[in-house]
Amino acid sequence: MKFAKLGKRTSAVEVTNVSQHGFWLLIGKTERFVEFSRFPWFRQARIGELMNVELQSTRHLYWPDLDVDLAVESIDHPERFPLA
Repeated sequence: MKFAKLGKRTSAVEVTNVSQHGFWLLIGKTERFVEFSRFPWFRQARIGELMNVELQSTRHLYWPDLDVDLAVESIDHPERFPLA
C-alpha cells in the first residue's frame, strides 16, 4: 500500500497548545511560548480568539478578534519590551 505525500502547511503561524500559563505558537519551524504573565491581554481571550492569528510579515503577528499587534521579537526577547 502506498500513502500519498502530505500536503504543505497552509498557515505560516499556528497555535499548537494552550495552558493556564500561556500558549505555544508555531511560526514557520520555530515554536515559541507566549506567557500570560508577560502578555496579559491574552489571559482572558477565548480559544477561538487565540487561534485566529495572522503572520502579517516575517516578524509581525496580529490577532484581529483581539485587536492585538505583536512583534515576534517581543516574544523572543520580552525584556526589551517592558510593559508600561
